[in-house]
Amino acid sequence: MEVMKRLLGRVRLYLQITHLGGIVRRYFVMNGFDGSMTALGVVLGAWIIDVENPNIIVMTGLGASLALGVSGFFSAYIAEKAERKRYLKSLEDAMLTNLDGSLYKDATSFAPVFASLINGLSPVLMAMIPLAPFMLAMAGLTSMWMSYIASLALALTALFMLGVYLGRVAQENVLLYGIQMLAAGVVIAVIVFILGGA
Repeated sequence: MEVMKRLLGRVRLYLQITHLGGIVRRYFVMNGFDGSMTALGVVLGAWIIDVENPNIIVMTGLGASLALGVSGFFSAYIAEKAERKRYLKSLEDAMLTNLDGSLYKDATSFAPVFASLINGLSPVLMAMIPLAPFMLAMAGLTSMWMSYIASLALALTALFMLGVYLGRVAQENVLLYGIQMLAAGVVIAVIVFILGGA
């Protein structure tokens, strides 16, 4: 317990030093949004063509969200590492000193790893929400019809909650932010159903 407390304290300190909080919030929301929308698109497409096998939906959704996650992890790591190294070098030049072994250097090395983990995990975790009912269907615990309904409700709820979170971050109307995110899910649902009926 004490080790975990120290680790969390170190993470908080690194986040303060690197001002990473805002960046990882953006990564979480953007990629979480992408994961939710991807899974929603997979579910709606499967619904339109009347897929009766939950394995197909789960594996397609997981495959797409894992691709997003791996892409997000590596792109964030490479981009953040480059930016952090550039800033560290400019700081060392301005201070006329080498910061190897310093707390700031440790925090700078930590930042790309933490940011890339958030960027990579958020689409996978958010995609799991609308895919969960189909996992229950795979175990025979629910029907496909109920899985489709539950999945749609969960996906839209997840999008709404992402908006509420952003509203809290902005310290503005959380309901308005939630509705804006929810609207994106409704738009994709309408488009998929229109395309499916065409």
